[in-house]
Amino acid sequence: MKELQRTGTHARDGNDATVSRKAEHVRLCAEEEVAFTGKTTGFERWEFEHNALPELNVSEVDTSCVFLGRRLSVPLIVSGMTGGYDGAESVNRSLARLCRQLNIALGVGSQRQMLDDDRFLGSYTVVREEAPDIPLIANLGATEIARIQDLKPVHRLVDVIQADALAVHCNPLQEFLQPEGNPEFRGVLKAIGRLVRDLSVPVIVKEVGAGISAEVAGRLVEAGVRWIDVAGAGGTSWAGVEMMRREERCLPVSPEFRNWGIPTAEAVREVRHAVDPDVNIIASGGIADGVMIAKALALGADYVAAARPVLQALWNASFDEAVRLLEGWSNDLKGVMFLTGSRTLADLKLQPLRSVAGER
Repeated sequence: MKELQRTGTHARDGNDATVSRKAEHVRLCAEEEVAFTGKTTGFERWEFEHNALPELNVSEVDTSCVFLGRRLSVPLIVSGMTGGYDGAESVNRSLARLCRQLNIALGVGSQRQMLDDDRFLGSYTVVREEAPDIPLIANLGATEIARIQDLKPVHRLVDVIQADALAVHCNPLQEFLQPEGNPEFRGVLKAIGRLVRDLSVPVIVKEVGAGISAEVAGRLVEAGVRWIDVAGAGGTSWAGVEMMRREERCLPVSPEFRNWGIPTAEAVREVRHAVDPDVNIIASGGIADGVMIAKALALGADYVAAARPVLQALWNASFDEAVRLLEGWSNDLKGVMFLTGSRTLADLKLQPLRSVAGER
């Protein structure tokens, strides 16, 4: 949308590093090539077994599910992208309209800026105003959680946008490479456990594109976490984004970091095998169509999330094109379910996947 391009990159206060960084992140993700260059999601290594006798009509296929107490048309979340700068309100307004129209879930971008002041409060509250009935996820970084002694400000971040959950994003790679980064993760796990016990809504712990391993998932579950977004490698490389932002005064870094991380499909399989069935797994990181959504569910995810393809459709085309994109994903998912004889998502999750190389 041309309107997003005009307003989406201007930070009202050029001296505010957080504000200007948020605007720059959105522009880079929408306009530049920031995908992994030497690693894929791993979904291409798996395929469904075709069912030539599905014994159902495509009209009988039900892609709906319940997420955070609300029914969705498909198990899809538009991941948190932005907020907290001049221009973010128009982006989040469009995302909220999109999710309301399609009846899917939405997350806001990091609310770290709200801890400082309320200048851009409307860029977050606009989401609930535009979409009063969808599941909405608040968002704050793990390092911020670890530093906060009094959790009242965190409660406010959730309450002010009437969120149904809070995502805590763990992004050590991004913080390490970010020119203004804060790679201080000591005490994060303890802080997450305290937040899980204190907050009245679920806490979703997520990565941002480097993946969550089985070992980390186990530690999160021990701390009380019941929602994990693996956010694996293969889609947007936030290392790549920050490497583009590094100035000459920064130390040079190895290009290997751009492809650092656990492929999304691998992360989903590992985490699913490592945690109890009642732990909810969200698969994100490189999701690009409905077939990938179906594979993620069959590999063990309960829900799927995506961000950059939606942003690019809005930014470079139109609202209608973004609607068309996600309607296509929904139709893909329905097609896979029909072609595997899966009337419900529960049926789909029981379908066998075979490795393209022949390994089960």
